Amino acid sequence: MLPLFLLLLAGAILMALRFVQLRRALLRARAGETQFRLLAEHSRDAQFLLDATTFELLYISPAAQRMTGLDLPALREHAARLAVDVPARLRRWQDGDTSRLTLLREAQLPHGDGQLALEITSTLVERMAGRPWTLVGSVRDVTQAQQEEAQRAAEQKKFASMLSHEFRTPLATIDGAAQRLVATGGGADEATRKRYVKIQAAVDRLLAMIDDYLSPERMAAIGRERAADGIAPLLLLQQAAATVPASHPVRLQLDEDLPARLRCDVAGMALAMKILLDNAVKFSPAGSPVTLEGRLARQGGVEFVVRDRGPGVPPDEMAQVFDKGYRGRFASGHPGAGLGLYMARAVVEVHGGSLQIDSGNEEGAALRIWLPLPVAAGKILASAEVNRDNSLT
Repeated sequence: MLPLFLLLLAGAILMALRFVQLRRALLRARAGETQFRLLAEHSRDAQFLLDATTFELLYISPAAQRMTGLDLPALREHAARLAVDVPARLRRWQDGDTSRLTLLREAQLPHGDGQLALEITSTLVERMAGRPWTLVGSVRDVTQAQQEEAQRAAEQKKFASMLSHEFRTPLATIDGAAQRLVATGGGADEATRKRYVKIQAAVDRLLAMIDDYLSPERMAAIGRERAADGIAPLLLLQQAAATVPASHPVRLQLDEDLPARLRCDVAGMALAMKILLDNAVKFSPAGSPVTLEGRLARQGGVEFVVRDRGPGVPPDEMAQVFDKGYRGRFASGHPGAGLGLYMARAVVEVHGGSLQIDSGNEEGAALRIWLPLPVAAGKILASAEVNRDNSLT
């Protein structure tokens, strides 16, 4: 009898301990819910709690009625309609897929003379202390933000159309005059006819640039997506190498200890790399390799080097090679306006880095980009010298 009594006593103690644990969990849950309600009362966004099984609206903050102009019964109806995907989210969780425990979605509600645009964030909270699964979330009115975005897009499109027209008008005049010169210049010498063709080719390049960068569609798309603020150095170099034509094989030489991510304007750095590679291709013989190196620099930071097998830069031109509009003696016969290296250096210096050139007539040219890496929160190693156009003075 004694062992049986002890077993019963032990069972009773375990049940009492389990009851205490459940009660504490329930009290914590209630305290958390109370805190949630207090925070929700003072939020501009609407906060809600919804039974994920029955779709019953357990709580919604007063901001919802102010935001939508709907009474509580109407809000309950809308909440039930918006929660129809919750069972599928629960099933996915039960199958081991947690990707939809938290979800961001948009919804439209009739409001006055138009539609109310809502952004709804919701999270499934697992059942605890005997409570059912709960959908916890917030509702934000993004109507004004969407209207402002649409207005900005319309203004950008209008501006782009105007700018495109202003550029195209004089270019059309130049193009027409060049065509007339070609048509009536049968008696001109070969050098003159080549100049006419060059004028037409330059006009075509400018028109293509307008289509690429100043089209209304391109301008309207600006700002719709958040620009990336960093890239893996390896990916940056691989993408740059992919732009080199097949006439020049690319040799990638990369250090294994390159950082996993480089903080930068990705489009800007891609442009700078493309300019350097285009120069290497332009000034080196077909079939000669272009070498692209990436490594940690001895002075800190990361260094990218583009090497070619061209004629290099004469010593007396080294000081001017990055000047705006400068074209060296080897640039004769190659298209360009002397802006490429100037633009590349400006992009690099905006990032706190530097762009330098090493040249030997027998080994071609080596263009070196140095970029800082973060050394502490909010601090970077930056270049002491910058292009005058990038300075604040």
